[in-house]
Amino acid sequence: MSLFATKPISKIIAEAAETGEHTLKKTLTSVDLTLLGVGAIIGTGIFVLTGQAAGKHAGPAVVISMILAGIVSAFAALCYSEFAASVPISGSAYAYGYGTLGEFVAWIIGWDLILEYAFGAATVSVGWSGYVVSLLKDFGIDFPVALSNPPGRILLTDGTYGVGVFNLPASLIAVAITLLLIRGIKESASFNSVIVMVKVLVVVLFIVAGIGYVMPSNLGIGCEAGSMGCAEFMPKGFSGVITGAAVIFFAYIGFDAVSTAAQESKNPQRDMPIGIMGSLAICTFLYILVSGVMVGLVDYKLLTNAAAPIATAIDAALVRAEGTTMGVILSVFPMIIKVGAVLGLSSTMVVMMMGQPRVFYSMSKDGLLPTWAAKVHTKYRTPHITTAITGVIVATLAG
Repeated sequence: MSLFATKPISKIIAEAAETGEHTLKKTLTSVDLTLLGVGAIIGTGIFVLTGQAAGKHAGPAVVISMILAGIVSAFAALCYSEFAASVPISGSAYAYGYGTLGEFVAWIIGWDLILEYAFGAATVSVGWSGYVVSLLKDFGIDFPVALSNPPGRILLTDGTYGVGVFNLPASLIAVAITLLLIRGIKESASFNSVIVMVKVLVVVLFIVAGIGYVMPSNLGIGCEAGSMGCAEFMPKGFSGVITGAAVIFFAYIGFDAVSTAAQESKNPQRDMPIGIMGSLAICTFLYILVSGVMVGLVDYKLLTNAAAPIATAIDAALVRAEGTTMGVILSVFPMIIKVGAVLGLSSTMVVMMMGQPRVFYSMSKDGLLPTWAAKVHTKYRTPHITTAITGVIVATLAG
């Protein structure tokens, strides 16, 4: 058999349509899929990359960079939507590759996806651990350095050194999400939906709280360009806008993971395009507003080397809102941002750790992995074995 032999699309579609206790359960709606996409896309990138793109490249024109990055992402999202609706199988790009480019290319794509989701989830869980430890510290709880860092010598924020042994919070969140994913796709989607709604609320709260304190001069509006206190809208020209869009593009990554749930969608031909394109549209809209408010609150130059651009913007707003009710809300916003980051990273992990076992499942169905990798839990109808393996790998890498 040729390494480049393709799998008939009709056979892939027939496999996707199979039902029974040994197949994946079709329970997801367009709303579930859309919220999975939003959960995968919105992480900490919206708060970090936006500031970097504005401070170093685009200036106030970062809003245009956001729009351009969203348009470029939409082209990829349209491709995923078309494939996921036409070939509603859990293997995502692996299955699409098998049906068009052949087995060898599909095998490479499959392992690329597996590595992407595994290392991505592990990295996100480490970030989750960092925010949780920081949040606990705000409440006066000091989590042991040895149990919140990987093995080795660690430079602490106060300039001293500590010794890490094992990142316990990162491993625990990986285990918790693994158990949730084994329990069922609908339960996982419901959990994700609640988290996504809360973290979107955090983003909206920043927009609403900050928009009243935006200074037009920070956007280069209503003042003479080059005068004191008047920002240049496009300081590095259109090339700066393009570079900013390239940086911001990484904040849009995640919508592709929605396609791994195609086989568990009730009506994939209708719901997959809604889920993929809908999630991207929602995130693009929020990103544009966040970037506009951020550069409107503070001179974009102050964001160049800011480790936490959102905090820099909030500090600027606090000066103008001092003594008001909104000032009180803004004063606790750094903590709210941390809560939003914890929730945001949690939902990102759910989607990544959901995607990897389903790629395993599809590859096993095609004979590229052992048959046990395609086994489905008779009660929960989830690929429980590969989900458990994914959890162990992610927890180990994160620890």
